[in-house]
Amino acid sequence: MGQMNRRTVRDLRRGNRSTLLRQLYFQGPVSRQELGTLTGLSSGSVSNVVGELLADGLVEEAGSVESDGGRPRTLLRVAPGSGHLIGVDVGETHVRVELFDLTLTELARWEHPLTPGGLEREPEPVVGHILTGLDAVVAKSGAEPGKVIGVGVGVPGVVEQGDEALVHGPTAGRDAVPLERLLRTGTELPLFIDNGATAQGQAEMWFGAGRGADNAVIALIGSGVGAAIVTAGMPYRGATSSAGEWGHTVVQVGGRACRCGAVGCLEAYVGAQAVLDRYGRRAGGVYGGAEGDAAAVGAGVGAAAGVGACLGAGEDQQAAFAAIVGAAGTEARAREVLEETAAYLGAGIADLINLFNPERIILGGWAGLLLGGRMLPRIRAATAAYALHRPYAQTEIGLAELGPDAVALGAATLPLAHFLATGRAR
Repeated sequence: MGQMNRRTVRDLRRGNRSTLLRQLYFQGPVSRQELGTLTGLSSGSVSNVVGELLADGLVEEAGSVESDGGRPRTLLRVAPGSGHLIGVDVGETHVRVELFDLTLTELARWEHPLTPGGLEREPEPVVGHILTGLDAVVAKSGAEPGKVIGVGVGVPGVVEQGDEALVHGPTAGRDAVPLERLLRTGTELPLFIDNGATAQGQAEMWFGAGRGADNAVIALIGSGVGAAIVTAGMPYRGATSSAGEWGHTVVQVGGRACRCGAVGCLEAYVGAQAVLDRYGRRAGGVYGGAEGDAAAVGAGVGAAAGVGACLGAGEDQQAAFAAIVGAAGTEARAREVLEETAAYLGAGIADLINLFNPERIILGGWAGLLLGGRMLPRIRAATAAYALHRPYAQTEIGLAELGPDAVALGAATLPLAHFLATGRAR
């Protein structure tokens, strides 16, 4: 019985520590008195736990404020330099590694481009790039390896969480890649691996357009299409962590072939490459295909040549996509393709609204932000046409706030979440 009681007290103190640390992180700087109000803990519990956090260097004083008729109240906050977080974005076109302090201020960055379809996108080369990037950002920032709380890795595909993290990438033809085991051969830093959309969605919920919402969907469009689903403030993962593969819901029976092997997937209509391919055919084969007629060539050659020039000069998919979006104001074919894309996207968002009844739909990803920046009213109108009226009327549809390349930032929230839950840096 005594041992059980000791465990109970230990667990209670650990829970109090985590509770206070979360409030300090998201609400700070705050005083001890305010912490008591925010957490419901007694002044004695607050004083004891704060004393521990100060002694451990995780919390620091941040000035003071006047109190009503009494002594000034000391403000407290999480110490930014008390630990470091690393986020890794394993994208379709790059591996990006970023190192942050505890307040997610970026201190160092390393990036390596990946050739689409090239051998360096195989698991072993990608692991090598990640490990190189980890060494590079630690050296560049001057961070002590012992103060790195952990490394979050955001990847495309389904991440199976178990004794070790396994990555299933159907669009790349890979199954059960032991990414955690492969990385463990080159680093002893704590590893946290998850789907990139899920990680970025967590960042938007904590620091971006999702703040204040308990039920939301962060819909991300880039080379691929995915979503992070948040219900009652928690990410919804499904039975085997494959929830959120929104890009592979069907919007057209017997439609365009998708990279996953199915046909008619949403990604095959609104993903960046799908838009480029459809534009190329509409423009008579100047880019992306040989289909089209003479009228299409005449109408589309100007902007299509711009897209082709981007790729011919070695520019990436993003530049080509941006060229189409930029041409939509003056070029009929670009406008037609984007209007069609907005219609398909609206249908896909309507499915999310009808299925999950979220407070907010947040459109992000580099292609999603480009498309939403020009077509958001059209996307909302298309969504209204396909969604049930009442849940649509109760849903806000807006753009993500953390920028087009926030996967590494989102990945860094994975070790941050562990830190806040345990109350310990390592």
